[in-house]
Amino acid sequence: MLRSLLLYTALVFGANGAFAGAIDFEAAQQGGLAKLIETEPTDLPDTVFLDADGNEVSFADYAGTALLVNFWATWCAPCREEMPSLDALQTELGGDDFQVLTIATGRNPREAIDRFYEEEAIENLPILTDARQKLSRDMGVMGLPVTVLISPEGKEVARLLGDADWASDAAKQVIRELKAP
Repeated sequence: MLRSLLLYTALVFGANGAFAGAIDFEAAQQGGLAKLIETEPTDLPDTVFLDADGNEVSFADYAGTALLVNFWATWCAPCREEMPSLDALQTELGGDDFQVLTIATGRNPREAIDRFYEEEAIENLPILTDARQKLSRDMGVMGLPVTVLISPEGKEVARLLGDADWASDAAKQVIRELKAP
């Protein structure tokens, strides 16, 4: 009897999308995002970072918007490799319900960021900085690049360490699932 009850409970929770989560991580991993891992929904720090004009911003400024937050640096070779795909993702899916935020962490002079964007033909990504690495530390970023997926409810729900092809069909599907109500 107990065994049947446990099996029934597992089936109910496993088959119910409200409990299973909105993103199909297995499909994403099989589709080319092998390093994408689901995280327990986690509140975001209120740590500020800077926009291109030097104004303080925080994740609260993006409330209600699904986010792909990419921590990167101008000197990071894998960052250079993946940045065009992030730009393509923002171009295709960016809007009021989804944004790609690329946050240059550590020492990345504005001139170096501008040169990087020009060399890689980046046209649709914001220039955001975390020069003192406070945000990256508060979010547990230990290497670069690191990409964090944030639900419209303002919770971290997934993380990918290293670079990825964010313009792939699998990545686009993950974003569609992330921003779905």
